[in-house]
Amino acid sequence: MSNERFQFSGEGGHQLAAALDMPDGPVQAYALFAHCFTCGKDVLAAKRIATALTAKGIAVLRFDFTGLGSSEGEFANSTFSSNVADLVHAADHLRETRTAPAILIGHSLGGAAILAAAGQIPEAKAVVTIAAPSDPVHVTHLFRDRLDDIRTHGTVEVQLAGRPFHIKREFLDDVAEHRLAAQIAKLHKALLIMHSPTDDTVGIDNATKIFAAAKHPKSFVSLSGSDHLLSGKRDGAYVAGVIAAWAERYIESAAAQPASAASEAPRNVVVRETRNSKFQQIVATGPHQIVADEPVAVGGQDSGPGPYDFLLAGLGACTSMTMRMYADRKSLPLDRVTVTLKHSKIHAADCAECETREGMLDQIDRVISIEGALDADQRTRLMEIADKCPVHRTLTSKTRIVTRAAE
Repeated sequence: MSNERFQFSGEGGHQLAAALDMPDGPVQAYALFAHCFTCGKDVLAAKRIATALTAKGIAVLRFDFTGLGSSEGEFANSTFSSNVADLVHAADHLRETRTAPAILIGHSLGGAAILAAAGQIPEAKAVVTIAAPSDPVHVTHLFRDRLDDIRTHGTVEVQLAGRPFHIKREFLDDVAEHRLAAQIAKLHKALLIMHSPTDDTVGIDNATKIFAAAKHPKSFVSLSGSDHLLSGKRDGAYVAGVIAAWAERYIESAAAQPASAASEAPRNVVVRETRNSKFQQIVATGPHQIVADEPVAVGGQDSGPGPYDFLLAGLGACTSMTMRMYADRKSLPLDRVTVTLKHSKIHAADCAECETREGMLDQIDRVISIEGALDADQRTRLMEIADKCPVHRTLTSKTRIVTRAAE
């Protein structure tokens, strides 16, 4: 598993701190995780569930809501509605940089927020609540002895999980306005409700109300023996295992999605540091993710191909694909193409056909193996076609690279 740390813009323009946990292999689906009230993305339950899900091929984005953890903004100015908006912004970020989340997971009040946000994330097919209240107003019982003070004074400091937080009258007004049952009834997505019958923070009756409000397909799994925060070491792994098995019925694997047709607009390639080591990067395009790194000899961990490896891979893949397209179009008996490439630096003076005679030049050696019952003319023509692949033409033509700072 690799972990990417970054920021994205949330409600009100605040930069929200996020973590994207990526599987080591192909990504089967992306999930968006919403943590519990006053918790954060690194709360033990969130980390354990994310770790277990990545082991099953599901990438998980978790982030700190406005004013919590490492995110900007003031918690006192946040509301349930702003939390919902932050979730929608997180889904937008995934859609723009990877693939929109197919699975939405919410723990405690995060579960209520996920239910409220699901209608604004059309790509999501499966929704999971864990120990979630059936109404966001339920959270006010955590400071019920201060409700009158909050309404009287506007802002009051309360103790939650041993830490001080400021709660405003606007927060109370906001949670009171939400009618979650109506949103659950119009969910139109598969719903999995997970709850412990002995949860003494959010009672099991909340799960009953959510289940009753929802339309099929809906499922309930009892987390017998678990507490509200899933603090048991095995709880997170169990929850993740159930989610992965249940969601498989409703989502289409990101790894199985068809590649874009050649006529479609080219996809962006996004390269981002993982910060797990000095050079390690995640290279993402559409639903595909690959780790890039440098060899140990130059300070990397050799956890993935290096930059020039990717360059050679692009040329090699394009060469083989172009030859295959030509062979199929001409009905040639081509069984298999294998392209072996190597990059090196040579003295310009050693290149007889090069215009430049001074300094060093980049040289790519490309050896092509052609298998099949082809005659000499057919093999010669295929070798000519190899030089016509688009990547070859790009590398041997004048290329303009425009660089600008991100806004």
